[in-house]
Amino acid sequence: MHFPIVRPRRLRRTESIRRMVRETRVTRDNLILPAFVVPGEGVAEEIGSMPGFFRFSVDRLVEEAREARDLGLPAMLLFGIPESKDPLGSGAYAADGIVQRAMRRLKETVPEMLLFGDVCMCEYTSHGHCGELVDGEVANDRTLELLARAAVSQARAGADLVAPSDMMDGRVGAIRSALDDAGFEQVPIMSYAAKYASGFYGPFREAAESTPSTGDRRGYQMDPANLREALKEVALDVSEGADILMVKPAMPYLDVIARVREAFELPVAAYHVSGEYSMLKAAARNGWLDEKRCVLESITAIRRAGADMIITYYAKDLARWL
Repeated sequence: MHFPIVRPRRLRRTESIRRMVRETRVTRDNLILPAFVVPGEGVAEEIGSMPGFFRFSVDRLVEEAREARDLGLPAMLLFGIPESKDPLGSGAYAADGIVQRAMRRLKETVPEMLLFGDVCMCEYTSHGHCGELVDGEVANDRTLELLARAAVSQARAGADLVAPSDMMDGRVGAIRSALDDAGFEQVPIMSYAAKYASGFYGPFREAAESTPSTGDRRGYQMDPANLREALKEVALDVSEGADILMVKPAMPYLDVIARVREAFELPVAAYHVSGEYSMLKAAARNGWLDEKRCVLESITAIRRAGADMIITYYAKDLARWL
């Protein structure tokens, strides 16, 4: 029998060889840990649909940040659940808002941790939508002013980067202008540039208490069927001054991540969202798959597609496994 000259299996024989020729690597530096902060003291409340993940009061969030730092994680993305909600989501831009209080405390106690502030209204509005409602629809241009105020408020509280997730047209430009006018021209914007109206956000809505009271978000988040539109959205955000581009969710949209990576030179982020986390957790708890192996495979696939950084609820686990 005549064997071929080229035998790819030669470079798969041992773990040492496989490590040496590995094309895609995940490190702790690629990971961002999301965190939900709530009012009160001593609160560490497990989220029912996200086993092993918690909502924290500010004092307990400090403990979480210290643990993340000690594990080698460089950054956290903060979401807030306010004491009360109103139609204009005033807690998002209040100087003493829950996220603003958390940022000030974290900068005092864990100053080396990079803080990303999620800039959106849905956690703060009484109706659960991502902006001001007029005649039952989110008013795009009126919402821009609220988003800009929220971004500046977070920057004043110590945010290292702001991350608008609302999908309003023109939001990056409005936020960039407001930050610059307020003296925060050095604060980068990580834009949720291609954020799809995904069914994979379900557990997050429980975690952030942000389910819309009427309708849904398909009027401003992207149709899952569209790729060319994603590139248009990303190009608009680049033109308005975005510094980092995000695709959300991650695993169902690897093709989008790859196309964004090919088309643009800015750093690309991907959000490994709550539903992706919860699916893996549920299957692992039922003994249907090897959790560590499948999580590592999933995160590697996101990196392979082109993501420079990954927001994931598995960040602490990954930091231990890597």
